[in-house]
Amino acid sequence: MTTDYKQNPFTLVYDGAITENVKGKVNIHPVQYQLEGLDIAANVYTPADYASSKQYPTIVVAHPNGGVKEQVAGLYAQHLAEQGYITITADAAYQGGSGGMPRSVDKPSHRIEDIHGMADFISQYDGVDIARLGLLGICGGGGYSLAAAQTDKRFKSIATVSMFNSGRVRRNGYGDSQLDTIQQRLQQASLARAQEVAGGEILYSGDANLSDEQIAKLPFDLYRQGYEYYWKTHAHPNSTFKYTSSSLLDLMRFDVTNQIELIQQPLLMIAGSRADSLYMTEDAFAKATGTKNKELFKIEGATHIETYWVPEYVNQAVQKLTQFYGNTL
Repeated sequence: MTTDYKQNPFTLVYDGAITENVKGKVNIHPVQYQLEGLDIAANVYTPADYASSKQYPTIVVAHPNGGVKEQVAGLYAQHLAEQGYITITADAAYQGGSGGMPRSVDKPSHRIEDIHGMADFISQYDGVDIARLGLLGICGGGGYSLAAAQTDKRFKSIATVSMFNSGRVRRNGYGDSQLDTIQQRLQQASLARAQEVAGGEILYSGDANLSDEQIAKLPFDLYRQGYEYYWKTHAHPNSTFKYTSSSLLDLMRFDVTNQIELIQQPLLMIAGSRADSLYMTEDAFAKATGTKNKELFKIEGATHIETYWVPEYVNQAVQKLTQFYGNTL
């Protein structure tokens, strides 16, 4: 299956995406707002028969690293709107359709502020019941959602799908496979920042243009299937793997489990049983000792990327999320 963004008026690239707003059905509303002086591009989804005079439970959805609101974040936002929620998903600052220079800055403080900013905007939206505000983070957005929810108690419950601890991976390597090169990579990141502030060329990491043969030889399912998802089947021109190498100064000292015990809200963490990223969800779940209401739900047979698009697995995740938010919002 390949989804072409050019075939959708909202450039959505997921199966079953809205192609037009129809009265009485789930609708999509592209919006823009300001956050720390930058224009943020977002999509708001409203449930069937939405009326601004009514009050609806609402979910903020944070997208994966390298992803944009038109991909998996939009898929889950639309599915939750079909269950009666107002939802919002926004492109991270410096990424996607949002403003900010240089492009593709990927700093945890920005990504966390993006989540607070979505809550700011949607709290003012007609029909939103701010007493029933939930948070959903996918992949890297899941990690940043855990960090945001530590202090932002507007979020009454938090869920993650295929959570990715960006700081741990950038620091230690995927599967903790690069522990012996941490100091060397920190030196490279430091030099990249020095070059950047001196007016030199901005250096990027993660920007590999790989052949099919090279992709097939990658050691991890997440990376093999990720290249296929982001560059082929669900490609979007605003989505990119690359990030400024200077961002690593911030990423490599960050960890989503630092202060995770501050989360006292209900917590649901969903991951595929076959995901090679599962260790990150299990680690964070074990350390989230501040909440009395938490559940780790494994989707049997699913890998990390398969929770983004395979209908069988997405449906299981949405069913679990609907049950969770129904009980906690």
